[in-house]
Amino acid sequence: MSTLTALKRTAERIDRQTPTHRDRAIDGLRALALLAVPTGHWLLGGFTLDADGGLHNASPLSAFGALAPASWVLQMLGIFFLVGGYASALSYRRRKGSTGTWLKGRIARLGRPVLGVTAVWALAAPVLYAAGVPLATLRTGATLVIQPLWFVGVYVLITALTPYCVRAAGRLGGWAAAPLLASVAVVDVLRYGPLAGSVPSWLSLLNILPGWLFAYQLGVSWGERRIGRRGAWLLLAGGTLLFAVLLVVFHYPASMVGVPGEARTNSHPPSLLVLALAAAQSGAAILLRDRLAALLARPAVWAPVVVINLCAMTILCWHQTAMLAAAVPGSFVGEVAGLTTAPDTLGWIVARVAWMPVFAVLLVGITRYARRFENPPEGVRGGRAVRRTVAGLLAAGFAVFALGLA
Repeated sequence: MSTLTALKRTAERIDRQTPTHRDRAIDGLRALALLAVPTGHWLLGGFTLDADGGLHNASPLSAFGALAPASWVLQMLGIFFLVGGYASALSYRRRKGSTGTWLKGRIARLGRPVLGVTAVWALAAPVLYAAGVPLATLRTGATLVIQPLWFVGVYVLITALTPYCVRAAGRLGGWAAAPLLASVAVVDVLRYGPLAGSVPSWLSLLNILPGWLFAYQLGVSWGERRIGRRGAWLLLAGGTLLFAVLLVVFHYPASMVGVPGEARTNSHPPSLLVLALAAAQSGAAILLRDRLAALLARPAVWAPVVVINLCAMTILCWHQTAMLAAAVPGSFVGEVAGLTTAPDTLGWIVARVAWMPVFAVLLVGITRYARRFENPPEGVRGGRAVRRTVAGLLAAGFAVFALGLA
């Protein structure tokens, strides 16, 4: 049997085993948003090499501001939260136990992979250091591993608010997200407006919860069938218009991700520009849902989406490790184009694009073993408790190291 025939049969088997009630469009949107995370980090994150062979983070956006529009496409966290809200609303309505039991189950599915990657790195870091990997490289690697995990903490907090989001959607429909937009706008006016000099820096942190809850609330309202095509068009047009006004009139930074050396950033914490993009993306997603569902009715297209969704947290947690698996050995060789050279030339961009399939293959290999962290641990209850405790201690130690506190 040829490889192509085997893949075709596997895709057909996955298609047959998919429940008829499964919303393929939602899974497709989740997979698309998920793949944007490693693609963005691999394409817009580079390294420089110091005199001692240590790796340090760098970004091509520092030298190539024209790449900023790429971040508009690759920043799809708005879609991720939209789909998360939609799925949570349906799951919450179907729950058989208490709200606490429902929430505990969803948090456990998010927490296990995070504990897994941080515990493994906590064990690997001393071994790598003993093998000659510079401390600077280990700190850079730890930062990259921890970097995407902030999302999990925010997502857990927002998921805990699902009952209130459902209630708000029932009363206000899609407009339940409007107060969140207004809240972020007020904070942005304070931190960027005439009073910016007298406003404490911590004020921007007030945008974290409403900034990411905005798209989640839209998703909940969509799941509750309170946003239709008219609302979707309003989100698409209004979000696009607001995005343009913020860029052209109010001179918000064009990049949706942080740029080293820049005083302002849109994503940490989210600015009003992030919500404008999320609104436009959400409107487009709702409008394209039926077309996407029709496309995913094809087994060859649907099968990869299933695989990606089954490995969602593994991809999120381990994609930076895949890039480091190539960059760390490369640092011992010296300056390797697109890998350990400064990301400040067009040649670097071309070389980095060539490296991305290598990162993807490494991630597939890592996923084969790391996927087990997404499954409930087997064994007696006492043994599971011990493993969780040990993993938690290792994760805490690694977090302290990654945050520069040790």
